[in-house]
Amino acid sequence: MRKLWDLFWTFAKIGVMTFGGGAAMLPILQRELQQKRGWVSEEELMDYYAIGQCTPGIIAVNTATFVGCKLGGTLGGAVATAGIVFPSLVIIMVLAGVITNFAHLAWVQNAFAGIRACVCVQIFNAVRKLAKKAVTDGWTMFLFLVVFVVSVFTDVSPVLFVVLAALAGLAIQCARVKQGGAEV
Repeated sequence: MRKLWDLFWTFAKIGVMTFGGGAAMLPILQRELQQKRGWVSEEELMDYYAIGQCTPGIIAVNTATFVGCKLGGTLGGAVATAGIVFPSLVIIMVLAGVITNFAHLAWVQNAFAGIRACVCVQIFNAVRKLAKKAVTDGWTMFLFLVVFVVSVFTDVSPVLFVVLAALAGLAIQCARVKQGGAEV
């Protein structure tokens, strides 16, 4: 029961601190789940996050569900999901009642502009940290650059990027094994 409460409380704290969508929560997930609690490795977190982007639904909810299932099975997944959703549900219900009355005020618009700028920096820092672990050799650097360039100049679905990158990773590994390289 203690583990379930820890899951709920941890994801509720993450949920209340997440502004700007799923990408903005990545640094918070890294700090809380990987660095502070050691519940997941950085590689696992990247995998859960990537799969969370490809599956239907909200990235934060999907990632919470994956982590919760890892730590506590189906019940753990449900509890972690409830934890990440609960703060947003409460905040949205409160804001929905008052935001329309104040959205036109300059100070509210400026506050949201400041939050958006902060979220961009958080996302940049998360990408920088993840790239250090994910880009480990020439092939992963090549994949990173191809996906980056194509995503900047096109509207290709992230799902297609992940599927094609996974296939490329498999092809690279098969080529390495055929050449007598060590299997990873």
